[in-house]
Amino acid sequence: MSRFARLVPAVLILALTVPACGTGGAQGTPGGSGVRDPYFPKAGNGGYDVTHYDLTLAYTPASRHLTGRTVITARATQDLSAFNLDLKGLDVEQVTVDGSTARWNRTGQELTIRPRADLAEGGTFRVAVRYSGTPVTITDPDGSEEGWLPTADGALALGQPTGSMAWFPGNHHPSDKATYDLAVTVPKGLRAVSNGELTSETTTGGRTTSTWRTTAPMASYLATVAVGRYDITRSTTGDGLPVYTAVDPTETSASRAVLARFPDVLAWVEDRFGPYPFSSAGAIVERAGDADYALETQSRPVFAGAPGIRLLVHELAHQWYGDSVSPRTWQDMWLNEGFATYAEWLWGEDHGGETAQQIFDALHDHGEDTYDDLWAFPPAKPASAAHISDSPVYQRGAMVLHKIRQAVGDDTFHDIVRGWAAAHRHGNADTEDFTAYVEKQAPAQDFDGIWDDWLYGDGKPSRT
Repeated sequence: MSRFARLVPAVLILALTVPACGTGGAQGTPGGSGVRDPYFPKAGNGGYDVTHYDLTLAYTPASRHLTGRTVITARATQDLSAFNLDLKGLDVEQVTVDGSTARWNRTGQELTIRPRADLAEGGTFRVAVRYSGTPVTITDPDGSEEGWLPTADGALALGQPTGSMAWFPGNHHPSDKATYDLAVTVPKGLRAVSNGELTSETTTGGRTTSTWRTTAPMASYLATVAVGRYDITRSTTGDGLPVYTAVDPTETSASRAVLARFPDVLAWVEDRFGPYPFSSAGAIVERAGDADYALETQSRPVFAGAPGIRLLVHELAHQWYGDSVSPRTWQDMWLNEGFATYAEWLWGEDHGGETAQQIFDALHDHGEDTYDDLWAFPPAKPASAAHISDSPVYQRGAMVLHKIRQAVGDDTFHDIVRGWAAAHRHGNADTEDFTAYVEKQAPAQDFDGIWDDWLYGDGKPSRT
């Protein structure tokens, strides 16, 4: 990510399917109403694991009206008498679970569902939710906006950290990744662009439906829908990877030169970090002002206006660090942003700019002149939810990686960053996983000083 509410009352009706393992014998207890994330304790839900989302949406920009049907396929991780979904706003019209209705109630973002029969641990169940209304825009603790953002000619859905609950119900925490099918219908003349591969696009009765599929596991905060008028470019890389870019016509000219370098930048990132982790790539470039920041939405990052080359490098690096290897909790945000920021440093080093060492030295000597909060907290311990996107997470996170590089040398460092992405490909990891991995790859090296001073320590560490 590179940093860029009006609530609508809602009523939700859900129907739950009978678990595939069958039923009524389980003596369940309610699943948790959150996963106790250190910064967003109500995000996500306990008691089940989502494997797939099937979303069917229709949006009319003129009225800002959204209708949707979300079908969630999940596996119970305990015997469940009730479970929760995260959903903010929107009116729900019908709910089914394998054909059977269920009782439900709502408190804040929590939708609590009580199936007719308890769900047995290990059983698969399907929840179908029909809903409609005006999706909300959510203001984050740091003041930025996410959720469903109206744009000049459509809308843009951005989810980091909790905004996806504004447009579909789900288990909205990065620790629960799933595959996606998404069909979006919009007025003719507009397009709906999302993650993954476009599998069909048809126009009937003045409405166009675009269907997208994401087959690699994806955290819900990385899901996106962009509705509007776009200049579309389809191409393939030298390795045959499909590339789909959608650019707002007002940004086409300004974006052309940078996007022309997309294959070269992607090849460079692959050389640094390993094989590209997804089955397609691309970008969405929105009109400047329609959003305030870029975001690493999976396989197709979103940019607010034409990106510069370093921002393109940053968001592509996130496809490895953040998208394929996703944080276990929001406290691990530095594993996303530190890596993406250090990718920018490496790009400059390889393309005639300052070396990573020069950038590190300048930050250590004069970083407070550029980033007032650079030494406010360590990267692995943000002060609060309002600070998970502050400069210590980005810049000091990159400095942690540079200290590792100094300690182990370039060759071992190269192996570590590639190996880390491969070891946790399409999964989740936290800071302890990372430090253990580094120590295993360089067992002769003592990393305690780096962890104590740079990763977890308060204040400005000594350079040596």
